[in-house]
Amino acid sequence: MRKTWVEKRDTGKSPQVKILETDFADMHKGERMLIPTPALVDAYIRQIPKGKSISLTAMRHDLAADYRTDVCCPVTSGIFVRIAAEAAWEELQAGKREDGITPFWRMIGPDSPAFRKLTFGTDFLMQQRRKEGLEPRKAAPRLGG
Repeated sequence: MRKTWVEKRDTGKSPQVKILETDFADMHKGERMLIPTPALVDAYIRQIPKGKSISLTAMRHDLAADYRTDVCCPVTSGIFVRIAAEAAWEELQAGKREDGITPFWRMIGPDSPAFRKLTFGTDFLMQQRRKEGLEPRKAAPRLGG
């Protein structure tokens, strides 16, 4: 049977640190790279204050600093942001209150790689971003000339 998104988030695994053997993405051979976990990424997103948006790059920088590594893996970080979002949506659909789920809309915006990959679409996400002032509202038409 296929795992739920919540099960994918709550694996109980620990973050790992690896020494890069070759250059990869924006990282270089010999750097210490943090490989986070879905739960670690979820916890990071939960601490983002209401009305503030954080980029994947900023999260990677923060997590690398927290774990005293040079870099944080961009691939797993992106995947785990999506897992956090999908798990939050599952919880919302199961009856959990909005204020009790991970506020993934503070990490995922229209320019985010995860934006179009979400299985539940983007309407709820955009609604939440507008509620928190993270997306500009459409400008009112100008009156007069």
